Amino acid sequence: MNINASLVDQRILGMIEDHPEWLPSGSDVERKKSTAFVLLCVHSCLDMRLEEAVELLTDGGNDAGVDALHIGDVEDHEFIVTIFQGKYKTKDLDGTANFPETEVKKSVQMVGSLFDPEKKMDLNPRILPKVEEIRSLVREGYIPNVRMILCNNGAKWNETAQRWIDQAQLPQDQANWIHFNHDSIVDILRKTKSVDETLRFSGAAVVEAFNYRRVLIGKVHVTEIAELFNRHNDFLLERNIRRYLGLHVNRVNSAIHNTLKDEEKRYNFYFFNNGITIICRKFRHNALQNANFQVKLEHMQVINGGQTCKTIQQTLSDPGLFDSYENVFVLVRIYELADDDQEFVQDMTYATNSQNPVDLRDLRSNDDVQKQLVIGMKDLGYTYKRQREEGGSGSDVVTSSIVAESVLAIWRCKPNQAKFRRKEHFGSLYASIFKELNAAQALLAVLIFRVVENERKRPSTQNPVAFLPYASHYIAMLIGRELLASRSLTIPKVTHRNFRELLQCFEEQQKIFHQKALNSLLSALKDCYGGRDISLQQLSATFRRGDLLEMLDSRKFSP
Repeated sequence: MNINASLVDQRILGMIEDHPEWLPSGSDVERKKSTAFVLLCVHSCLDMRLEEAVELLTDGGNDAGVDALHIGDVEDHEFIVTIFQGKYKTKDLDGTANFPETEVKKSVQMVGSLFDPEKKMDLNPRILPKVEEIRSLVREGYIPNVRMILCNNGAKWNETAQRWIDQAQLPQDQANWIHFNHDSIVDILRKTKSVDETLRFSGAAVVEAFNYRRVLIGKVHVTEIAELFNRHNDFLLERNIRRYLGLHVNRVNSAIHNTLKDEEKRYNFYFFNNGITIICRKFRHNALQNANFQVKLEHMQVINGGQTCKTIQQTLSDPGLFDSYENVFVLVRIYELADDDQEFVQDMTYATNSQNPVDLRDLRSNDDVQKQLVIGMKDLGYTYKRQREEGGSGSDVVTSSIVAESVLAIWRCKPNQAKFRRKEHFGSLYASIFKELNAAQALLAVLIFRVVENERKRPSTQNPVAFLPYASHYIAMLIGRELLASRSLTIPKVTHRNFRELLQCFEEQQKIFHQKALNSLLSALKDCYGGRDISLQQLSATFRRGDLLEMLDSRKFSP
């Protein structure tokens, strides 16, 4: 029995016991284990809470071989689609069986069909709205980048299966097959280890001490970076879990890769790239030397330049290429910081990563408004989680990410941005979301959005409206408007003093408010399309672009 496979199986059994509502009903234990395994893989790969990962499950009849599906935000006219297909052996835990080649073949065929808007597929209600959302984006010219995650509690697929992938001739910059297994899960579950290393600099370097901190700036061979990441891989990155799936080929990474591959341009890589920023507890070097320092670093982490490091590692993955990069360098900055300097580390990481808002939630966690929300929500009986890593769940726990999404949709009246620009919630949209936001306003938005999302996931009617899978943020916005109107209030007037009264009003009339919101959306859609039938692709595009906002505002919210 493989130890890691056994650990994963133990965790799966715990999920079955603790959360049976997440898994298929009935007495089929093998099916429950398989679903729990996929859920654990989604949770680990995408670094999301299990409660969120459940919403990505799509397995069942007519699922096209897709067990879970995640659609990323549009960025630089591209979007990432992560597809999970899991095969779990419930009785064999030796961890040696290959991922079935027949399933690899099916996944290749599925990718060829899923992203073609013209191909019709008979799919179940859990996956169909997501597929049509993808196809709607494709129709509008957005480019999908597919990560096909093949998960099992065994070994990678064999050479025959690999030939199916190769023969499909799908573009490598758009389709990437990744193996994920029990070892991968355990690697992620482990805490980040301390990395102590020696980094060789070439030529002269600048070493200074000021403001009670030490700095070293110089150039390093790219082969040195590749070897460093071959030894330690993503443990060197501040967000090792988020980077686990490896390099996503996007515009920035492609430019780095192309520069390194170009035999003429690669020697100017030092000038073309922004470089790598490393923090450490302590660095030491021979100060009697004038150049070519060997720098010993204790507890080092890369806080900026992770894309550069991973692209260098993958571009130089062929050992035979190392000699070709002998004179190719990258700029490296090292900052020696004390253990009690964490607030400065956060500020510096924010400043050097401001172009990558996906990492900003933790970096904003020490803002005054975030600390005030912790205190305010505690007084109202709730727990506010500012950072991703903070544990805990339950109806009385509220995360900063769901607050941002709910407030932007409901009180800031930007439902399409709330759903489709999540990466910017703690970046460019942060001020508009959190400025002058108090705990009562934030909580009310979250509680409204929860009810709306529950209705989307488990409709109370047998024949819900076709647009329901796409409309949660709009419905929540309209309910918020109606709630305030019922008490003749504006959002600045919502405080801890009237929070309970407003919450009681919402709970008593939520069904009425919800139906009014649906009626308004049906009328707005009729204004847009007349009496024509509307496809799911059209509905997805309509709610994504925000076409309905102007019509909803012009007609005012009414029954």
